[in-house]
Amino acid sequence: MRRTAAPLLALIAVLAAVLAGPVSPARARTAAAPHRPVILVHGYNADPGVWGGLDARLRAAGYTDGEIHRWGYDTHQSVNEVLAGRFAAYVDDVRRRTGADTVDIVAHSYGSLPTRWYLKYGGGTATVAHWISLGGPNHGTSVAWACALWDQACRDMTPGSWVQKRLAEGDETPGAVAYTTFWSGCDEVINPDDSVPLTGADNRPAGCLDHNALLGDETVGRDVLAALTG
Repeated sequence: MRRTAAPLLALIAVLAAVLAGPVSPARARTAAAPHRPVILVHGYNADPGVWGGLDARLRAAGYTDGEIHRWGYDTHQSVNEVLAGRFAAYVDDVRRRTGADTVDIVAHSYGSLPTRWYLKYGGGTATVAHWISLGGPNHGTSVAWACALWDQACRDMTPGSWVQKRLAEGDETPGAVAYTTFWSGCDEVINPDDSVPLTGADNRPAGCLDHNALLGDETVGRDVLAALTG
């Protein structure tokens, strides 16, 4: 019986391989090198639903449900006292659920501030590989004065605020993280020339786009994907 079992088992193995068919190069790459989890962080007075366009682009590039995460939060709360800590906990949860050592971040507008605080003061440089900001008020925006009287988030976004000064201290792009910003010359919310770009980042002009158009613009989306996977 033992003499006939070995050839039989070998034949079964060959048949199984033939029936399974050849493994496509794309499938082999996915199995060998899954994408790093990407966390999408919306801006002020928004919610995770704003990421439909970029989400679709990521999925078309092969990202799976388990690799795309959208952080939702109360956009009227303090950058440093509340949101940065909650974001840190969210990153830890994503890493625990996915088994990934590091994550990537794409933030729009106000979402750039708590994620930057996490990088600069919350240990995020050890857990983040890429940080991308779309129209972030990285040095404040004068528009925020309109709601600063009653809204802490607006106060944090005003030029020269305590949060802005702390984020600008020393190295604006600490650690080995790859920092990228996108700014529009037609942004009606953020002054692109002196607010969005960061020293040490790859600061990219996005043409003439409204503030929220940065979220769904095809060229910006393509360049964001390239920055994440490059």
